[in-house]
Amino acid sequence: MEFRQLKTFVTAAQMESFSRAAQELGYSQSAVTVQIRLLEEELGVKLFDRLGKRISLTAQGRRFLKQSLQILKEVNQAKETASQEGEMDNPLHIGTLESLCSAKLPEVLSYFRTHHPKVSIKITTATPARLYEMLDQNLLDLIYLLDRSRSNPEWEKVMEKREPIVFVTPPDWWGERPLQVKIEELTDKPFFLTEKNENYRRELDAFLEAHNLQLTPAVEISNTDFIIRQLKESGGISCLPFFAVEESLRKGELTVLEVEGMKMEMVRQIFYHKSKWKTREMEEFIRRVRGNMEENREKGGESCGNGSSSALLSCCSTPC
Repeated sequence: MEFRQLKTFVTAAQMESFSRAAQELGYSQSAVTVQIRLLEEELGVKLFDRLGKRISLTAQGRRFLKQSLQILKEVNQAKETASQEGEMDNPLHIGTLESLCSAKLPEVLSYFRTHHPKVSIKITTATPARLYEMLDQNLLDLIYLLDRSRSNPEWEKVMEKREPIVFVTPPDWWGERPLQVKIEELTDKPFFLTEKNENYRRELDAFLEAHNLQLTPAVEISNTDFIIRQLKESGGISCLPFFAVEESLRKGELTVLEVEGMKMEMVRQIFYHKSKWKTREMEEFIRRVRGNMEENREKGGESCGNGSSSALLSCCSTPC
């Protein structure tokens, strides 16, 4: 039994496809098929049921997967221990949201380029559902995302930070109207929103449904930076995470509308799969993200999270 056979088996099991496993590992599909066949012959058991192009683990395959994951984890741990005294140089693959990538990762990436230049970092942006799927398929080292508080017996959660979701608008477009409003007063205004069924858009739709209200967005797009730019250029309203609009609020380019009865929060979270050995590079990424949160909190830059939009604004200049 060879190490590469175990890795091929685990990848095929996680991706539920020989062809996708071959693509991920850089092999031909026939090479993957041969490795699995040799492994089954050596073990004397059938690891996969083949149903046309689909595959699924047999009962023996599921048991062997648990053992294989543990072996791979111990091998990676041994490699990490052997090189622990040297400079960090293992690659790092992070999955995240576009909004977090734009607002929270530039400083972390700059830190790595300065202090750990040999670490190659790959960033993949996707929806939360896709990121969870990629984590389970062992395609990512870490996921850093905004969602409802999540847990899974197969995942290790290493950070959790509550993040308010706020209504924002350009002050010159809003004019002298009161900043304290009822949601009914906003439904006829032009809204720039993320796509339906995405995380914080889903929360907004649930809030509207609870008030028997609907709104038709002027624009729907997944890119938060685009939404913020459009608000500044043409006016309108959006509902976004506080971290995404914090800089614009500081500059006075946007202001928060305090909507009566609205308290929406989501959670910034970092996960890795328990089957994956946590490398020094992963630990350093987690430490740096946590460190940035603490630094911002000391400066008053992290939101207080007490649910009041006006209080959130005051937190931009006053330590929590």
